[in-house]
Amino acid sequence: MNRHDTSDPPAEIAAIAADLASRAARTRVICLGLSALDLTWNVDTFFSGGSQKIRSRDYVSAGGGMAANAAVAIARLGGSAAFWGRGGGDAAGHEMHAALSEQGVDIAQFRLFLEGRSSVSGILVDASGERQIVNFRGRFPEQADWLPLDQVAGASAVLADPRWLSGAVALFTAARARAIATVLDADVADPDVFRTLLPLTDHAIFSEPALAGFAGSADDGSLAKVAAFGCSVAAVTRGREGVTLRQSGVTQSQPAYGVDAVDTTGAGDVFHGAYALAIGCGLTVSESMAFAAAAAALKCTRPGARAGIPTLEDCLAFQRTSR
Repeated sequence: MNRHDTSDPPAEIAAIAADLASRAARTRVICLGLSALDLTWNVDTFFSGGSQKIRSRDYVSAGGGMAANAAVAIARLGGSAAFWGRGGGDAAGHEMHAALSEQGVDIAQFRLFLEGRSSVSGILVDASGERQIVNFRGRFPEQADWLPLDQVAGASAVLADPRWLSGAVALFTAARARAIATVLDADVADPDVFRTLLPLTDHAIFSEPALAGFAGSADDGSLAKVAAFGCSVAAVTRGREGVTLRQSGVTQSQPAYGVDAVDTTGAGDVFHGAYALAIGCGLTVSESMAFAAAAAALKCTRPGARAGIPTLEDCLAFQRTSR
C-alpha cells in the first residue's frame, strides 16, 4: 500500500484509497491461536528487582492475545476477520468473547470450554511506552478436529501464532491445499513447534527473541535457516530498527516509521494482522511490509493493544505524509 508519494494529485490519492478500501472489504482472513485477557498497569518505571512495590498511574482490563489482536486489526483496517481459538468457560473467556464480537470479528469458532481456563496476561507499560508481560497461556483440549476446515476455501489468507500447534497445522494444511497464503506470527516457542509449522508456512515473520531461540541468533544470516524450510518470505521484526526480510535468496530491510511511542503493547500483533490483510488483498511483499510497518507505528502512538489500532484511512494518510 505504498504506491504513491506526496507528489501524487489529490484525485489520484483518493482513487487509490478507495480501491484499497474496496479490496480490503472483500478480503477475509482467518486468524488462529491465542486470545488472552490483558490486565494492564501504567507505571513510571519497571520493577528493579527483589521485593518491591511500585505505583500504577492507570489500569485497564481488555482483550488481547497475538492472533486475536491480529483479527481485531484486520477488522479495524476494513477487512473481514475470523478468530479461531479456545478459551475457558470462565469470566475471562466470556469477556474476551464479547470484546471480539464488539470489534466486528467473526467468533463462531472461538470455543469456550467449560472445564478450561482462559489465558490471562499481566502487562506493565512504562513512561517510554515499553512493556513487560507475564502470561498464563490457559488450559484447554489440544485437539483441533472440531474446526470447520471447509471454510478455509473462502479465505484470502490465513494467519496463526504458535500457541495452538494442532490447530495451526490443521489450518495451514487446509490453506496450502487450496493455494491460500499462510502467515506465521512466530513469537517465542519451542523449536519443535517451528520445525512443524515452517514447512507449511509461506510468510514466516519472527520476533527477534523467537528467531534467536530457534536459529541460535537473530542476525540477518539466520533468516536463511528459516527460508530453508520452504518459506517464500522469512522475516524478523526489530522494533525501532524496522524489519529484515529474505525473499528469493535476497535479504533486504523495511525501515520503521519514526514515531513518539506511547505504548508498544500489541504492535507486533497489529503488524502481523496488517501484513496478512495486505497479502490477502494481493499487494506485493514490499507493499505489505510497508503498510504493516505504518499500522504498527501508528498503534505505538496510542495507548492500549486494541484501542490504539488505526483504521485504513489513518494508515494511508500516515504513509502519504511520512518519510
